[in-house]
Amino acid sequence: MGEEIQHPAFSADDFAKFRRMLDDESRLLRQWFDEEAFENTHPVAGSELEVWLVDEKGDPAPRNVECLNELDSALVSPELSRFNIELNLDAMPLRGRVLTAMRDDMQARWKTLAEVAGHYGARCVCIGILPTARRDKLTLGYMSPMNRYYALNEQIFAQREGRPMEVDIAGRDHLRLEHSSVMLESAATSFQIHIQTPQSQAARYINASMIVSAPLVAVSANSPYLFGRDLWSETRVPVFEQAVCAEALRGASGHEPLKRVTFGSGYARQSLWEFFEENLNDYPVLLPQLSSKVLRDLAHLRLQNGTIWRWNRPLIGFNESGVPHLRIEQRVAAAGPTIGDMIANAAFYYGVVESLAHAERPPEECVTFTVAREDFYRAAKSGLAAKARWLDGKEYPMKELILDHLLEMASQGLARLGLDDKDARKWLRVIERRTRKEQTGSDWQRWYVRHHGDNMHGLLQAYYERQESDKPVHEWDY
Repeated sequence: MGEEIQHPAFSADDFAKFRRMLDDESRLLRQWFDEEAFENTHPVAGSELEVWLVDEKGDPAPRNVECLNELDSALVSPELSRFNIELNLDAMPLRGRVLTAMRDDMQARWKTLAEVAGHYGARCVCIGILPTARRDKLTLGYMSPMNRYYALNEQIFAQREGRPMEVDIAGRDHLRLEHSSVMLESAATSFQIHIQTPQSQAARYINASMIVSAPLVAVSANSPYLFGRDLWSETRVPVFEQAVCAEALRGASGHEPLKRVTFGSGYARQSLWEFFEENLNDYPVLLPQLSSKVLRDLAHLRLQNGTIWRWNRPLIGFNESGVPHLRIEQRVAAAGPTIGDMIANAAFYYGVVESLAHAERPPEECVTFTVAREDFYRAAKSGLAAKARWLDGKEYPMKELILDHLLEMASQGLARLGLDDKDARKWLRVIERRTRKEQTGSDWQRWYVRHHGDNMHGLLQAYYERQESDKPVHEWDY
């Protein structure tokens, strides 16, 4: 979905031609999997950060076009709304002091973006859902001026036969509404963590990534409020799933349609090819933009994959020599509260996934897919107050699971990857202290409202001031 398309309208012939190209590219991709043609290197880290632009009052500031024009960099790109910008960070081998190197890279890019935003009267805020966002701003008039976004909106509503999105989120409060565009999705911003994996281990890595989703979403929760309602600890999850609600064809199980925003339909059995096969067979083409690129670029296949938002999504990339590689995009962590908090989340994720992917007994044999999915939604709803089932078949309070089991597993995984021990311990200590204090970004926002009332602008100003201090969220006061 990263590349612009030529026009927002498509003909029946466009869909037919796109489908033929998708079939051809899928056959080539299947051949690559059969021939083990993918790069088999040490795991590589990468990430993407979605950023809010706000004005002096704390309201969304629609200035991303101006900022992007001034930055003029391939490492920044527009998001769905003109209030948001995406920062793409450098890929780095997962070894040595990579975590601190990621922090330094993010800080440098953040500083540059903040300076440019200031030229247009805007500030940068890193938060899952902006508490000051209003429905009247989440409309097509504030959509980023990109053909692909207008086409996305048009095609999703064509599949829905014009029916509005129905949002129904039951949390501490209850929010029900109808929305006439996909712009509600722009209320939710994330810190997406990537890991490039060897082909031989990719299935194990993506299954491990699914299993760790519940504790990761619990410990990184930063999105309790939407339109003044206190909903889930990570309200991004139901917002995204309901804001881009276009059903796929009936899934392979034959029981219910798949969703385009989804935890998925099952673990990988043999390889990541299974997800691309599902993309081909079970998801209608949404954006049939034809490409003149050569077959091996997989332009149509990658565009199709970009319109299916699994919370753990497989990606195809290429190195500088054109050799394909496999990546996993873990999408469950919210943006913020600080750069240090996000690097700690990445450290936790990379360490636990590495340990699970190389466990003597595959953990997917111990935690069924159904359990992993159910625990993910329970954790998104209740955060560190949730419970989760683990490899021994027992159910644990999330706090106990993280402190007594997962942090040691994360430490062992980072050591196995070859990370500097002192650096790894530094970042995992942030997770430990956040968990012990039970103060995620969502917890802090809720406690602030309890102390100061439900003034969302006051909440955001206090949040922004503490974010600027760069102290991790477990050290924030009220």
